[in-house]
Amino acid sequence: MTGLSVRRFPSHDGLELAYRELGTGRPLVLLHGFTAHGPQLIDPGPAGTIAERGYRVILPDLRGHGDSARPHDPVSYPPDVLADDGLALIEWLGLDDYDLGGYSLGARIVLRMLVRGAQPARAIVAGQGLAAISRASRQGGRYRRVLTALVNGHTLAPGSADAEQAHWIIQLGGDPQALLHVLDTHVPTSEAALSRLTTPTLVAVGDEDHASASAEALAATLPNARFTKVPGNHFTALTSPELAAAIMAFLGRPS
Repeated sequence: MTGLSVRRFPSHDGLELAYRELGTGRPLVLLHGFTAHGPQLIDPGPAGTIAERGYRVILPDLRGHGDSARPHDPVSYPPDVLADDGLALIEWLGLDDYDLGGYSLGARIVLRMLVRGAQPARAIVAGQGLAAISRASRQGGRYRRVLTALVNGHTLAPGSADAEQAHWIIQLGGDPQALLHVLDTHVPTSEAALSRLTTPTLVAVGDEDHASASAEALAATLPNARFTKVPGNHFTALTSPELAAAIMAFLGRPS
């Protein structure tokens, strides 16, 4: 981990969620991907570089992840609750002039927050494409299959892609039951809703990220977006220095 102290805030339903802060200066709320947690955006992610350039980087652990609450009751995972949590954090911190970014699932949440009224000066949407954004993706694909197997204690074929994914979920300290419920919180954002978002937005994707291949289409749908590719697939693009450089070129140094 990072040694950063864990801070807590209550979401709108009273559930206690965790966040950390890195650096000082202009606030940037940065949201991690599915099965991950906030500190993974620091090393070797882009948060450290951004903080060094004069930003106060705020790194929440999403509901069901990391040091945040991980209830097993499905009632704690209503549709769009991750956007609820993000809006609650902005309110809790009293932010009115800030930037907002996310990677993968975090990027999906950024767009949900924008649609629902968040007003950052700029937004970063990385590792995400239009195809996933514009549909609910409630089935969860391999994630749902692997998490269900972990919850039920089923054995996955050694050496298979499913077994490898299960290994990393456990290595990261993931709670399979909570994560399974998180999959059911996703709601789609229509292209019509996206086309009304005027926030200046960086859309970034790895040049080998086939899962998010429609990222360029997402940028074309957003009326005030800049599109860039960086080296890597869905996992390695996050750690590339080129992603941090692209984010800093977009944000610039705070005045």
